[in-house]
Amino acid sequence: MDHKERFFATVNREKVDRPASWLGLPAYEAEKGLLEYFGVKDIAGLKRKLNDDIYPVNVPYDNPPSNHIACAFDFAVKGGSSDYGKRTLTAPGFFMEMSDPASVEEFNWPDPAACMSVAICRQAIEKAPADAAVLGIMWAAHFQDACAAFGMETALVKMISEPELFNAVIDRIIDFYLKAGDIFYQAGKGKLDAVLIGNDFGSQTGLMISPELLRRFVFPGTKKLISQAKSYGLKVIHHSCGSIVDVIDDLINIGTDVIHPIQALASGMEPRNLKALFGGRVSFCGGVDAQNLLVRGTPSEVRAKVRELKSVFPTGCIISPSHEAVLADIPPANIEAIFDD
Repeated sequence: MDHKERFFATVNREKVDRPASWLGLPAYEAEKGLLEYFGVKDIAGLKRKLNDDIYPVNVPYDNPPSNHIACAFDFAVKGGSSDYGKRTLTAPGFFMEMSDPASVEEFNWPDPAACMSVAICRQAIEKAPADAAVLGIMWAAHFQDACAAFGMETALVKMISEPELFNAVIDRIIDFYLKAGDIFYQAGKGKLDAVLIGNDFGSQTGLMISPELLRRFVFPGTKKLISQAKSYGLKVIHHSCGSIVDVIDDLINIGTDVIHPIQALASGMEPRNLKALFGGRVSFCGGVDAQNLLVRGTPSEVRAKVRELKSVFPTGCIISPSHEAVLADIPPANIEAIFDD
């Protein structure tokens, strides 16, 4: 099997020579250390060295200084920052003191077409190897953006106290991502295989808000984003850190193909439990613990975990770190161990 074939067979829970594997998205300092350790010049060389099956492509988005679609909304006020490396969802946001849903028009909403083009997106996508599974990194984190629009504590209060205002804001955010998606997916026709979207709504022990609130305010937008991607023939990987076992059924029902990540130390997210509950209905990605094992364990312990995951999921699970962001505190030898078993 080549990388693309292995990816699709894994996601479709079909027989594979081995489950697909993915490095994830190394942070800058981690990437630097990995390139030095493996003696390669760039991330493409690193992925070839590892025999990685997935080639991620970040959505090209031109909005200096961050140039990142996750920073498209300049909601921060009172000394907050929208810079990708410094932003926080808890900082005061533009809508924090507003109550009228009509105030949604007071914000300077960005236009994706002003910062993206089909041609530039196509150039980025076409750099991927022909045999790789090409994964668009869209994020489209509409819930997290809505939290930033108010400041997280205020946002969660307004979901209850002023739901019309919260819905007006999150609906405009969803509209932005749908427009951006059309540009990116049009560029990726025939080359793009899957997209990563998602929001963090899990903590180590459970959801940050109730399943009912997610179903009311968040998942309707998620369903639109998933349906759009599916209309372009893409597989959808939905990301949320933490314990989200209570809403995996919801994510399956709105069209998710892969749940990312298996954060193995979070409550209810143990691989065997997920396989027992959902294994015939959805696939997974992750499972190699990045909170403790990859940071403090040995390569032999990492290889043992990979063998365990493959025994639980002979297919239907992309073997990967339990968080998409590979940080610099993970020894490169432990990353190597994910791929050499």
